[in-house]
Amino acid sequence: MQHNGFSLLKSPLNTGLNPDGPLDPLQAKVDALNTRYRHHSATSVMEAALKDPQAGKLALVSSFGAESVVLLHMAAVVDRSIPVLFVDTEMLFTETLAYQQELAERLHLENVEVIRASEASIAAEDADGTLHQRDTDACCSLRKTRPLQKALRGFDGWITGRKRFQSGTRAALDFFEVEDFTGRIKVNPLAHWTPENVRDYMIENRLPRHPLVAQGYPSIGCAPCTSKVAEGEDPRSGRWRGEDKDECGIHFVNGKMVRTGETK
Repeated sequence: MQHNGFSLLKSPLNTGLNPDGPLDPLQAKVDALNTRYRHHSATSVMEAALKDPQAGKLALVSSFGAESVVLLHMAAVVDRSIPVLFVDTEMLFTETLAYQQELAERLHLENVEVIRASEASIAAEDADGTLHQRDTDACCSLRKTRPLQKALRGFDGWITGRKRFQSGTRAALDFFEVEDFTGRIKVNPLAHWTPENVRDYMIENRLPRHPLVAQGYPSIGCAPCTSKVAEGEDPRSGRWRGEDKDECGIHFVNGKMVRTGETK
Protein backbone atom coordinates (compact mmCIF):
# COMPACT_ATOMS: atom_id res chain seq x y z
CA MET A 1 0.00 0.00 0.00
CA GLN A 2 1.29 3.47 -0.90
CA HIS A 3 0.47 6.60 1.05
CA ASN A 4 1.96 10.02 0.14
CA GLY A 5 4.92 8.36 -1.55
CA PHE A 6 5.73 5.79 1.13
CA SER A 7 5.21 2.06 1.16
CA LEU A 8 3.50 1.11 4.40
CA LEU A 9 3.99 -2.56 5.09
CA LYS A 10 2.29 -3.95 8.16
CA SER A 11 4.57 -6.08 10.31
CA PRO A 12 4.70 -7.21 13.95
CA LEU A 13 7.92 -5.24 14.50
CA ASN A 14 6.45 -1.95 13.38
CA THR A 15 2.98 -2.20 14.87
CA GLY A 16 4.16 -3.30 18.27
CA LEU A 17 1.88 -6.35 18.08
CA ASN A 18 2.91 -9.97 17.91
CA PRO A 19 0.36 -12.39 16.42
CA ASP A 20 1.64 -15.09 18.78
CA GLY A 21 0.63 -13.05 21.80
CA PRO A 22 3.56 -11.28 23.55
CA LEU A 23 4.53 -7.70 22.83
CA ASP A 24 7.49 -7.30 20.49
CA PRO A 25 10.84 -6.03 21.88
CA LEU A 26 10.26 -2.45 20.71
CA GLN A 27 6.89 -2.14 22.47
CA ALA A 28 8.35 -3.80 25.55
CA LYS A 29 11.18 -1.26 25.54
CA VAL A 30 8.72 1.64 25.29
CA ASP A 31 6.57 0.22 28.07
CA ALA A 32 9.64 -0.11 30.27
CA LEU A 33 10.67 3.50 29.58
CA ASN A 34 7.17 4.78 30.38
CA THR A 35 7.13 2.81 33.62
CA ARG A 36 10.56 4.06 34.61
CA TYR A 37 9.85 7.75 33.92
CA ARG A 38 6.08 7.89 34.47
CA HIS A 39 6.27 10.34 37.40
CA HIS A 40 9.25 12.33 36.17
CA SER A 41 9.29 15.92 34.95
CA ALA A 42 9.59 16.97 31.32
CA THR A 43 13.22 17.89 31.92
CA SER A 44 13.94 14.45 33.36
CA VAL A 45 12.27 12.78 30.40
CA MET A 46 14.36 14.88 28.02
CA GLU A 47 17.51 13.90 29.87
CA ALA A 48 16.43 10.25 29.83
CA ALA A 49 15.79 10.41 26.10
CA LEU A 50 19.27 11.73 25.44
CA LYS A 51 21.20 9.63 27.95
CA ASP A 52 19.31 6.38 28.55
CA PRO A 53 20.75 3.70 26.21
CA GLN A 54 17.29 2.12 25.93
CA ALA A 55 16.02 5.17 24.06
CA GLY A 56 18.53 4.67 21.24
CA LYS A 57 19.86 7.28 18.82
CA LEU A 58 17.41 10.19 18.69
CA ALA A 59 16.97 13.44 16.79
CA LEU A 60 14.87 16.41 17.82
CA VAL A 61 12.53 17.59 15.08
CA SER A 62 11.62 21.27 15.29
CA SER A 63 9.54 23.61 13.17
CA PHE A 64 11.09 26.64 14.95
CA GLY A 65 7.50 27.77 15.30
CA ALA A 66 5.48 29.50 17.99
CA GLU A 67 6.40 27.22 20.94
CA SER A 68 9.50 25.51 19.56
CA VAL A 69 11.94 27.36 21.76
CA VAL A 70 10.77 25.45 24.87
CA LEU A 71 11.76 22.01 23.59
CA LEU A 72 14.95 23.36 22.00
CA HIS A 73 16.05 25.08 25.22
CA MET A 74 15.28 21.99 27.28
CA ALA A 75 17.37 19.83 24.94
CA ALA A 76 20.24 22.33 24.81
CA VAL A 77 20.51 22.31 28.60
CA VAL A 78 21.11 18.55 28.48
CA ASP A 79 23.16 18.21 25.29
CA ARG A 80 23.87 20.99 22.80
CA SER A 81 25.15 18.46 20.28
CA ILE A 82 21.78 16.74 19.84
CA PRO A 83 20.85 16.46 16.15
CA VAL A 84 18.11 19.02 15.45
CA LEU A 85 16.23 18.50 12.19
CA PHE A 86 14.60 21.59 10.70
CA VAL A 87 12.54 21.14 7.54
CA ASP A 88 12.81 24.17 5.28
CA THR A 89 9.92 23.82 2.86
CA GLU A 90 11.26 26.85 0.97
CA MET A 91 7.86 28.43 1.56
CA LEU A 92 8.40 29.54 5.15
CA PHE A 93 8.08 33.09 6.44
CA THR A 94 11.35 35.02 6.34
CA GLU A 95 10.74 35.63 10.06
CA THR A 96 10.85 31.86 10.69
CA LEU A 97 14.18 31.50 8.90
CA ALA A 98 15.63 34.40 10.89
CA TYR A 99 14.20 32.97 14.14
CA GLN A 100 15.77 29.59 13.39
CA GLN A 101 19.21 31.17 13.07
CA GLU A 102 18.66 33.31 16.16
CA LEU A 103 17.69 30.35 18.35
CA ALA A 104 20.49 28.15 17.05
CA GLU A 105 23.01 30.82 18.00
CA ARG A 106 21.40 31.83 21.27
CA LEU A 107 21.03 28.25 22.52
CA HIS A 108 24.44 27.24 21.13
CA LEU A 109 22.94 24.34 19.22
CA GLU A 110 25.85 22.54 17.60
CA ASN A 111 24.13 20.15 15.24
CA VAL A 112 21.22 21.76 13.38
CA GLU A 113 20.51 20.09 10.04
CA VAL A 114 18.32 21.92 7.53
CA ILE A 115 16.23 19.44 5.53
CA ARG A 116 14.82 20.23 2.10
CA ALA A 117 13.15 18.33 -0.70
CA SER A 118 15.53 17.47 -3.53
CA GLU A 119 15.71 19.76 -6.53
CA ALA A 120 14.70 16.82 -8.71
CA SER A 121 11.55 16.19 -6.66
CA ILE A 122 10.57 19.85 -6.75
CA ALA A 123 11.15 20.01 -10.50
CA ALA A 124 9.08 16.88 -11.08
CA GLU A 125 6.17 17.67 -8.78
CA ASP A 126 6.01 21.43 -8.23
CA ALA A 127 8.12 23.16 -10.85
CA ASP A 128 6.04 26.35 -10.80
CA GLY A 129 5.61 26.46 -7.01
CA THR A 130 1.82 26.34 -7.13
CA LEU A 131 1.15 22.80 -5.89
CA HIS A 132 -0.12 24.18 -2.57
CA GLN A 133 -2.92 25.94 -4.46
CA ARG A 134 -4.12 22.68 -5.99
CA ASP A 135 -3.36 20.02 -3.38
CA THR A 136 -2.06 21.03 0.05
CA ASP A 137 -1.63 17.43 1.19
CA ALA A 138 0.59 16.67 -1.81
CA CYS A 139 2.59 19.83 -1.18
CA CYS A 140 3.13 18.96 2.49
CA SER A 141 4.18 15.45 1.49
CA LEU A 142 6.65 16.72 -1.10
CA ARG A 143 8.19 19.51 0.89
CA LYS A 144 7.97 18.28 4.48
CA THR A 145 6.84 14.72 5.20
CA ARG A 146 8.99 12.81 2.73
CA PRO A 147 12.21 14.82 3.31
CA LEU A 148 11.79 14.39 7.08
CA GLN A 149 11.17 10.65 6.89
CA LYS A 150 14.29 10.30 4.74
CA ALA A 151 16.34 12.29 7.26
CA LEU A 152 15.09 10.12 10.13
CA ARG A 153 16.25 6.87 8.56
CA GLY A 154 19.51 6.98 10.50
CA PHE A 155 17.81 7.34 13.88
CA ASP A 156 16.06 4.98 16.28
CA GLY A 157 13.50 7.65 17.10
CA TRP A 158 12.73 11.33 17.44
CA ILE A 159 11.73 13.90 20.03
CA THR A 160 8.56 15.91 19.46
CA GLY A 161 6.76 18.75 21.23
CA ARG A 162 3.31 17.16 21.15
CA LYS A 163 1.08 17.71 24.17
CA ARG A 164 -2.11 16.13 25.48
CA PHE A 165 -4.05 19.38 25.47
CA GLN A 166 -3.60 19.90 21.73
CA SER A 167 -6.33 17.49 20.65
CA GLY A 168 -8.63 14.73 21.82
CA THR A 169 -6.54 12.12 20.00
CA ARG A 170 -3.65 13.00 22.30
CA ALA A 171 -5.54 12.77 25.57
CA ALA A 172 -3.64 9.65 26.60
CA LEU A 173 -0.29 10.56 25.04
CA ASP A 174 2.67 8.94 26.82
CA PHE A 175 6.22 10.19 27.17
CA PHE A 176 7.43 7.33 24.99
CA GLU A 177 5.54 5.61 22.19
CA VAL A 178 6.07 3.34 19.22
CA GLU A 179 5.59 5.02 15.86
CA ASP A 180 3.47 2.62 13.87
CA PHE A 181 4.98 1.16 10.71
CA THR A 182 8.34 2.94 10.96
CA GLY A 183 9.89 0.97 13.80
CA ARG A 184 10.91 4.15 15.62
CA ILE A 185 10.37 5.48 19.12
CA LYS A 186 8.78 8.89 19.58
CA VAL A 187 9.53 10.85 22.73
CA ASN A 188 7.10 13.51 23.95
CA PRO A 189 8.69 15.26 26.98
CA LEU A 190 5.95 17.92 27.06
CA ALA A 191 3.05 15.43 26.87
CA HIS A 192 1.55 16.48 30.21
CA TRP A 193 2.15 20.22 29.89
CA THR A 194 -0.59 22.84 29.76
CA PRO A 195 -0.52 26.12 27.82
CA GLU A 196 0.32 27.82 31.11
CA ASN A 197 3.34 25.54 31.60
CA VAL A 198 4.64 26.54 28.16
CA ARG A 199 4.12 30.23 28.84
CA ASP A 200 5.71 30.10 32.29
CA TYR A 201 8.75 28.20 31.04
CA MET A 202 9.37 30.79 28.35
CA ILE A 203 9.04 33.63 30.84
CA GLU A 204 11.20 32.03 33.52
CA ASN A 205 13.98 31.29 31.04
CA ARG A 206 13.62 34.59 29.19
CA LEU A 207 13.22 32.85 25.87
CA PRO A 208 12.45 34.88 22.73
CA ARG A 209 9.13 34.27 21.03
CA HIS A 210 8.68 33.88 17.31
CA PRO A 211 8.19 37.46 16.02
CA LEU A 212 4.96 36.58 14.19
CA VAL A 213 3.18 35.54 17.40
CA ALA A 214 2.77 39.19 18.41
CA GLN A 215 1.34 39.91 14.96
CA GLY A 216 -1.55 37.48 15.39
CA TYR A 217 -0.03 34.17 14.31
CA PRO A 218 -0.27 31.72 17.26
CA SER A 219 0.50 28.77 14.96
CA ILE A 220 3.02 29.22 12.20
CA GLY A 221 3.66 27.13 9.10
CA CYS A 222 4.36 27.96 5.47
CA ALA A 223 3.56 31.52 4.42
CA PRO A 224 1.03 30.69 1.67
CA CYS A 225 -1.00 28.46 3.99
CA THR A 226 -0.90 30.47 7.24
CA SER A 227 -3.13 33.41 8.09
CA LYS A 228 -3.71 35.57 11.15
CA VAL A 229 -6.10 34.36 13.84
CA ALA A 230 -8.81 36.62 15.20
CA GLU A 231 -9.61 36.91 18.89
CA GLY A 232 -11.75 33.97 20.01
CA GLU A 233 -10.72 31.71 17.14
CA ASP A 234 -8.96 28.40 17.66
CA PRO A 235 -5.17 28.97 17.63
CA ARG A 236 -4.77 26.65 14.65
CA SER A 237 -7.63 28.11 12.61
CA GLY A 238 -5.14 30.14 10.60
CA ARG A 239 -3.52 27.01 9.18
CA TRP A 240 -4.90 25.99 5.76
CA ARG A 241 -7.91 28.23 6.38
CA GLY A 242 -11.02 27.14 4.54
CA GLU A 243 -9.86 23.56 4.08
CA ASP A 244 -10.64 20.35 5.93
CA LYS A 245 -7.04 20.25 7.14
CA ASP A 246 -5.26 21.65 10.14
CA GLU A 247 -2.05 19.60 10.32
CA CYS A 248 0.84 18.88 7.97
CA GLY A 249 1.03 15.10 8.24
CA ILE A 250 4.39 14.04 9.65
CA HIS A 251 3.18 11.49 12.22
CA PHE A 252 2.12 7.88 11.76
CA VAL A 253 -0.97 6.53 13.55
CA ASN A 254 -2.30 3.06 12.80
CA GLY A 255 -0.04 2.85 9.80
CA LYS A 256 -1.15 6.07 8.14
CA MET A 257 0.53 9.42 7.94
CA VAL A 258 -1.90 11.75 9.63
CA ARG A 259 -2.16 15.38 10.48
CA THR A 260 -1.62 15.28 14.20
CA GLY A 261 0.17 18.49 15.10
CA GLU A 262 3.33 20.52 14.95
CA THR A 263 6.48 19.03 16.37
CA LYS A 264 7.28 22.32 17.92
